[in-house]
Amino acid sequence: MRFILFICEDPSAETYNPAEDNIGEWVESLGRNSIMGDRLRPAAEAVTVRRRNGEVSVTDGPFTESKELIAGFDVIDVADQAEAIEIAGRHPMARFGRVEVRAFWPLGL
Repeated sequence: MRFILFICEDPSAETYNPAEDNIGEWVESLGRNSIMGDRLRPAAEAVTVRRRNGEVSVTDGPFTESKELIAGFDVIDVADQAEAIEIAGRHPMARFGRVEVRAFWPLGL
């Protein structure tokens, strides 16, 4: 099963410490389970696109006013949700932010 891990900032998490950020080890531990992942540009550079009544509108900034913004993502291919949760729990941002685990919803289902 494929899952996306949304890597999010979280103001209630412990303070980020670069010396304790083992992201390289985490990525290496995924091996063939890793499909892709990357950091995202700051939310302040985002735009939100909507289509209403046939008109497209573009708004500067993220789609939400939350302080828990998406900072990156990883796509993994694992046996089940339990394995995805175990992998997410080892991500450094599970400690310094939060990781949202979402299963892909295949077309036609």
